Amino acid sequence: MFSDVGPLELVTLAVLAILLFGPDKLPEIIQNVTGFLRRVRDFSESTKQEIRSELGPAFKDFEFEDLHPKVFVRKHVLDGESLGLADVQGALDPRAELAQVAETVREAVDEAPRETAAQPVSLTKDTQTRSPSRATFDPDAT
Repeated sequence: MFSDVGPLELVTLAVLAILLFGPDKLPEIIQNVTGFLRRVRDFSESTKQEIRSELGPAFKDFEFEDLHPKVFVRKHVLDGESLGLADVQGALDPRAELAQVAETVREAVDEAPRETAAQPVSLTKDTQTRSPSRATFDPDAT
């Protein structure tokens, strides 16, 4: 209930309570507040039991926490057993198709006729085969 309240806040609240109510009346006020919280909790539990009894035996395992939107989505959508989400995820996963394509490419490479003597490729410029067919620059033409 108070999970986001740190120790410094609790000390501050205790000091404020002592200053406001005084050390004499503080135990009486704490008893009144805890009694009120206990009555609210009992009222809440009795209301839950009454709702469960009115719903009937079909809702025997009904929990009110399941009505929270996050719990509802987690339970009914993200589990996905009844919706077939596993099939949809499998259909959208490209790994099976990629594996099939890779296997087809491997088979095509293995079946291709291999040339026994491959022609070596030279990566240097061959200056003798090129002819100087470059046009000369004419500054008056432009």
